[in-house]
Amino acid sequence: MKITKQRINDFLFLLGIVAVIIMIFTFDVDFRELWRMILKAGYWMIPILAVWILIYFVNALAWREILKHNLEPDEHVSLWRIFRLTISGYALNNTTPMGGLGGEPYRIIELTKDTSKAHATSSVILYSMMHIYSHFWFWFTSIFLYIGLVLAGDHLPMNWGIGIALVLLTLFCIVGFYFFSIGYRRGLTVKVIGWIGKIPGLKKWSRNFLERHMDTLKKVDLQIAALHSQNSRAFYRSLLLEYVARLMLGFEVMFMLILFGKDEGGGFSGYTLLFLHCVLVEAITSWCANIIGFLPLQLGVQEFGYAVSANALGLTGEIGIFVSIIARVRQIIWGAIGVALMKVRYKGKYE
Repeated sequence: MKITKQRINDFLFLLGIVAVIIMIFTFDVDFRELWRMILKAGYWMIPILAVWILIYFVNALAWREILKHNLEPDEHVSLWRIFRLTISGYALNNTTPMGGLGGEPYRIIELTKDTSKAHATSSVILYSMMHIYSHFWFWFTSIFLYIGLVLAGDHLPMNWGIGIALVLLTLFCIVGFYFFSIGYRRGLTVKVIGWIGKIPGLKKWSRNFLERHMDTLKKVDLQIAALHSQNSRAFYRSLLLEYVARLMLGFEVMFMLILFGKDEGGGFSGYTLLFLHCVLVEAITSWCANIIGFLPLQLGVQEFGYAVSANALGLTGEIGIFVSIIARVRQIIWGAIGVALMKVRYKGKYE
């Protein structure tokens, strides 16, 4: 049986549906408790869900900056199509095992309807790198945000244990910056395929893949290196947009904490302080989720991250549980939306 792009698309679509169903039935709370939490959220579920429209749109703008650099003059991908592929790609990443191995192939397959395979591959890899790279900056700046709040007289805890954790996280981010600097200067697809060949049982596959696709992989690496060296403005615009999207995650938690009367005194200064605390919650949670991101659906990881961050910021266990459950509900809803968008008919130049 010949494996076509449509067959792969259908497989990923079915995989996404199955994953969303699994997510629904793998809550650690019964449906009565889940329904109670949703009722408690009430109309606040609207802004909690709506803020992700803005987050995904900013993600799409960041990806467009990279695409504009990679595409030839006769190649064009509309912002709506980029926006749709952004949502669907993240839906697959958030719901499939080994998060990231579903969304990226899907985006590459879809983009080959608009551009060459090399351009589609390099733009998707570049955007994935930028998305991860922005996480490192998010975590790195959150370290100084935490220290700044402590020095400003906030009631955040600071002891030897937290100090050591902050130092280790700083070193972790610096190591990440180093490896990304190498990847952006030299490209990394050829090296990654070579590293895969060192895994027992994959040496032959790696060698054959490199032999068949070496020219394309080298073009991809050249395009990865070219973005940083030849179009630094597009590079930093994309990085800034992705970083802003990370900060916007704080609004989701902020809306939930307002339900519990956590407004830090209200007013502009109170809500600003609350938002900064919520940014720290997201920084801790995303770090946990990405460190153990190989788990299917990240089951338990997100909940663990919210529990740790809530405890670190002096919030109650009830708040940590509520935030994790509502965040999981949001993830399921947007996962279903993203999977459904995979079946929106494409009317591109190759159809």
